[in-house]
Amino acid sequence: MTAYRPIQALIDIEALKHNLMMVKAFAPNSKVMAIIKANGYGHGIIRVAQQLTAADAYGVASIDEAIVLRHQGFLHRIVLLEGLFSEEELSLAITHRLDFVVHSFHQLEWLKTLDKNTPINLWVKFDTGMHRLGFDIKDELKVRQAINQLACPVHLQLISHLASADCSPEFTQKQFDAFEQIADHWPCSKSLANSAAIQLYPQSHLQWVRPGIMLYGACSFKPTTPDLKPVMTLKSQITSLKWIESGESVGYGNQWTAEQKTLVAVVAVGYGDGYPRHAPNGTPVLVHGEKMPLIGRVSMDMITVDVTALSETVSVGDTAILWGAGLSVDEVAESAGTIGYELLCAVTKRVPRIEI
Repeated sequence: MTAYRPIQALIDIEALKHNLMMVKAFAPNSKVMAIIKANGYGHGIIRVAQQLTAADAYGVASIDEAIVLRHQGFLHRIVLLEGLFSEEELSLAITHRLDFVVHSFHQLEWLKTLDKNTPINLWVKFDTGMHRLGFDIKDELKVRQAINQLACPVHLQLISHLASADCSPEFTQKQFDAFEQIADHWPCSKSLANSAAIQLYPQSHLQWVRPGIMLYGACSFKPTTPDLKPVMTLKSQITSLKWIESGESVGYGNQWTAEQKTLVAVVAVGYGDGYPRHAPNGTPVLVHGEKMPLIGRVSMDMITVDVTALSETVSVGDTAILWGAGLSVDEVAESAGTIGYELLCAVTKRVPRIEI
């Protein structure tokens, strides 16, 4: 019998399906492009795709992610959200029947090599304020002319990305206005709404919505949607219990010092598993359904937790939930000064994903 460290990432596959249904409830008249890049936000790209087959398309970051899906037999539309990174990728994209974003004139140049017998699905991206990828709005006519001059048949979609839908209605409205400046010139399907906009701005839904973090039961704004279900529960076990006296410290660098007699629980999880090393004292860890504070610096394989309040019931071998069922990844992320996206994506390969 092979023994393992007790840490596991439990993946609730029914929660994935539920959260997709929630997306469709928010945007019943829109098609859904499920964003499953970054290995399905750390949940496993194949596993996620298998549970989200009711989506109309998958969105990925790169051609290698798309090819993994094709090799597994997925026939959905697959969209390369960052487009092609080189002209050499064009033939691969065509061979594997991939949609791709075009956001720069050099990418349009690559398409001039295609003939009338090579149809493509193109998502033309304009920069409405994110200032990351996308054509400038002032170049809209030039972009249209360049596409019209292509020899290959082009099925068009228009796309942009919202920078602050989770936190700034004013800036989001500016992006809506910028998108509307050009929308009438493009008689095709359009896509603007990410997870936050799906939930907060019905006017942004258009023909396609692009849910990402909400599919995994997390959110990027408050108050979060209560009906979303967490997909990943990262859990481990208490492997040691130790009383220390007032004035004694815990962990590297003597970062935390006890102000009273304290029961310290060691939990088998650390930054080697993807738990954030920068998580400060007080970051919640769920033990016996109660939020107990992290104390001391996060180690590679262990954290220490103050469980004094549970001293009469806590035992070695008890479960500790780092995030998921009963403890939102967003709450942990906020305490650690980051976002739920990063925590989910950061869970390392050494942590087994167990479907439930």
